[in-house]
Amino acid sequence: SHIYKKNRDMTKSWKGKTEQLLRVDDHDFTMRPAFGGPAIPVGVDVQVESLDSISEVDMDFTMTLYLRHYWKDERLSFPSTTNKSMTFDGRLVKKIWVPDVFFVHSKRSFIHDTTTDNIMLRVFPDGHVLYSMRITVTAMCNMDFSRFPLDSQTCSLELESYAYTDEDLMLYWKNGNESLKTDEKISLSQFLIQKFHTTSRLAFYSSTGWYNRLYINFTLRRHIFFFLLQTYFPATLMVMLSWVSFWIDHRAVPARVSLGITTVLTMSTIITGVNASMPRVSYIKAVDIYLWVSFVFVFLSVLEYAAVNYLTTVQERKERKLQERFPCTCGIPHSKTMMLDGNYSESDANSLAGYTRNQMGPEEEKQEKMVVHLAMSNESNSSRKRGPKGHVRLRIIQNSHTIDKYSRLIFPGTYIFFNLIYWSVFS
Repeated sequence: SHIYKKNRDMTKSWKGKTEQLLRVDDHDFTMRPAFGGPAIPVGVDVQVESLDSISEVDMDFTMTLYLRHYWKDERLSFPSTTNKSMTFDGRLVKKIWVPDVFFVHSKRSFIHDTTTDNIMLRVFPDGHVLYSMRITVTAMCNMDFSRFPLDSQTCSLELESYAYTDEDLMLYWKNGNESLKTDEKISLSQFLIQKFHTTSRLAFYSSTGWYNRLYINFTLRRHIFFFLLQTYFPATLMVMLSWVSFWIDHRAVPARVSLGITTVLTMSTIITGVNASMPRVSYIKAVDIYLWVSFVFVFLSVLEYAAVNYLTTVQERKERKLQERFPCTCGIPHSKTMMLDGNYSESDANSLAGYTRNQMGPEEEKQEKMVVHLAMSNESNSSRKRGPKGHVRLRIIQNSHTIDKYSRLIFPGTYIFFNLIYWSVFS
């Protein structure tokens, strides 16, 4: 019986209270282990369960993780022949000393408590302690949107002791980079997680001193396909749609004006929608460059028609004055201009060859829409140009203006050149 009691595993014996086995009441756990001596080393490892969200507007991220601490407290040692540990829940944590680690730049954080507090404490016979808890934390992430949406963001979650400086507590990664584990199923709808890694350094506070700080760094690269469908393709299509007006008759004022206004308003809506989901930063983003250059192209197409319409009006006014100065076109050696109603066909216009302005009735003089050049040959021309009956040749001016012809080439070529430069720089 005496031998049985001597070799009996004390972890399996019933003491009435676990605290009696750990002698919790015999020590002052308000002080750290080895108080007054060298700094106590506290190892840390983290397992990231999920990366819940990344917010560009608030510039923060939300992460759920398992945070584990490792240290040695000889006050918690107990006799055991099998060297088996004892596991406790969060109720014992409130009675012993645990590291006061907090998250730097944290906005919100909480320990999960369903169905009970997600806290585990494991004590080994030699006094080594494993302290684990499941936490969801929302922390700040300084993001740079100068290349948005073709950007990569690097965020970090920082851990540090709140009260103990590096002279009292030495916080370190227990197994280096192997101290950080991630779930293979972690994925984000808008980002590709490229890399997780750990770093550590000292942080200085002018009023309290130096502290060990641990960093969980991760790099995110944004998926571009969503923005191609929602932003870049619609903007490009609006620019191409504004070029359609270059092929529309410059006299069709309602068609060209309405097309120009529609594309301008649509581009304004796209720009407003993109900026509504972004923080109000004071620098220019990559998407701003593309959208505003596209907006300028659309706006220039509207100005192009304004120039065409103005130059056409000036030209018609000059021709009208020229007709008033020379009411009769007979005997004029050079090509002069005469206005006819736009409802006449080309054959009708050809039938007017040989008729002078005096032969036309007053109704024809009032309806002046289609410009017809009356090519009159002088007396030195050969008879083959005039014909036996003195018929003259007519040449109808084309409906498209010279500016429209150049715009059909300049606008697409310039926009394609801009796209080549843009995607080569930012991609």
